[in-house]
This record gives sequence, structure tokens and C-alpha cells, in this order.
Amino acid sequence: MNYIQITLPIPESEEKTEILIAILSSIGYDSFEEQEESLIAFIPENDYSKEEVLEIEYVSDSKKLGHFSEELIPDKNWNEVWESNYPSVKIADRCYVRAPFHEHDSDAEYEILIKPKMAFGTAHHETTAMILELMLDNDFDGKRVLDMGCGSGVLAILASMKGASSVVAIDIDHWSYENATENAEANNIINIEVAQGGAELLGDYTGFDTILANINKNILLRDMKYYAPTLKEGGFIYFSGYYKSDLVDIEEEASKYGLLLVNHIEKNNWVAAKFIKKN
Repeated sequence: MNYIQITLPIPESEEKTEILIAILSSIGYDSFEEQEESLIAFIPENDYSKEEVLEIEYVSDSKKLGHFSEELIPDKNWNEVWESNYPSVKIADRCYVRAPFHEHDSDAEYEILIKPKMAFGTAHHETTAMILELMLDNDFDGKRVLDMGCGSGVLAILASMKGASSVVAIDIDHWSYENATENAEANNIINIEVAQGGAELLGDYTGFDTILANINKNILLRDMKYYAPTLKEGGFIYFSGYYKSDLVDIEEEASKYGLLLVNHIEKNNWVAAKFIKKN
């Protein structure tokens, strides 16, 4: 699958950046990279409409100033790009996330092989790294786990490696569905069920001991009402994909469904938080 990459100046505040990402997501952009001065967004070539994206005022204004660019990213070149820019990641000196072209680490307690593609969740972003870090210090033995917005499947894979009895991994993006399936197989994981879709799929599932949701603030706030009923009382849910300033909104919405904050960690103004379900 070919992708179109658009590049824009990054908005002046975190809140405006998040709003722009949410707007782009609503019209089909499924992967984002935040750089110091630029926001890069990706959309499948077949879904790209220059006219549609230019209807967004911020994008239109950027183009008028000569700060908007678009580029075709051929599928056949994507792995080459990743391989040249994709370092391995070590989480808390315990979990080693690597690509096939990295050396094996015999000292790692958990080693996860991720075949780098467009799917979000390769442990390079702070949000993924922090949820992995929280997971390392928590019990998954015999647990039924949901990885919502699974991306590459890295969280689901670690849950399985830590003894989860079964894992459901869901993502709305077909690319992520394929990549999570491929990565589960690459790690010899047989108890992960990968499904393509959104929160509407959760009507078919219940009885989770743990939910992992590394998405973004707007989707978490919108879909929390669907997550909570599938979580057992006393179960835990991990939320990430938002900024420190957004934690109060996440906590307020979570409280409506009996989800109480246990603890959180921060890195570069990003947050990952653990909640418990109470009556």
C-alpha cells in the first residue's frame, strides 16, 4: 500500500497540535510524527484528497505561506526508510524491542521483535515506552487482556510474554491489523486475537482483567464509556497518548465509570496512567 505524506509547521501549542491531529484523523490520516518544527501525517494513497485536507483552515493557511508539502511514499521503499532510521529500544533495562536487522540481546528479560512498518507502537514514542514500563511492574499472569488501538501489537505481545491467558488486540487501521498479526507470529505468540475495527467491536467482548489503551485524548474521552463495561471490577486500565495537562480531563471522565487513578508516569510532557475499576 502506498501512502501520502504531508508535512506542516507544528502548531504553537500542544493543545492545538492535538486538535489538528484529531481533525486529520477524522479524514483518514492514521500515522503521525511530531518533530521540533514540523508535523508529519500519513494517509493511504487511495484515501488522499488534497482538496479535502485544504479545507482545514490551518492547512490552507500553511499552504498559502509555502509551508505545506506532500510526498508519495511507495510501499516498496518504506522498510528501507525504517531500517536506516530505526534504532532498538530498551525499556527499564528489562524489555528490549528490536527489528529483525538488530542483534539479539541475551540479557533482556523480555525481547520483542517488531517488523517496522506504518503501524504506530514501536516503543520509540514516549507513550508506548511508558505503558511498557508500567506493564513491566504489574502482574499479567493468567489475565485476560485487551489492547485497544494496538498499532504494531507491541503491548499485546508483552502482555502475552508476561503470562496473559488471552489477549484481544483491536485497531481501526488495516495496516495495523496486518502488522500486529505479523508481529505476533514473529514472536511465536499464539494467544493474541487481532481484530480490525473500533469501539463498536467491544459489544462482542467482556470480562477483561486489564485494558491497554494508547491512543489519543479525544478518542479516549469519546470511547471510555465502551471500554469500562468490558473491564472486570478490580481490573486495571492503562491510558496513554495525551499530555500532562490532559490528565485532569482523563481522570474526570474515568471517574464517571468507576475508574480511579492509581498512579501515572511522565516523560517529555507525555503521560501514561493506570486506573482501577471500583463500584
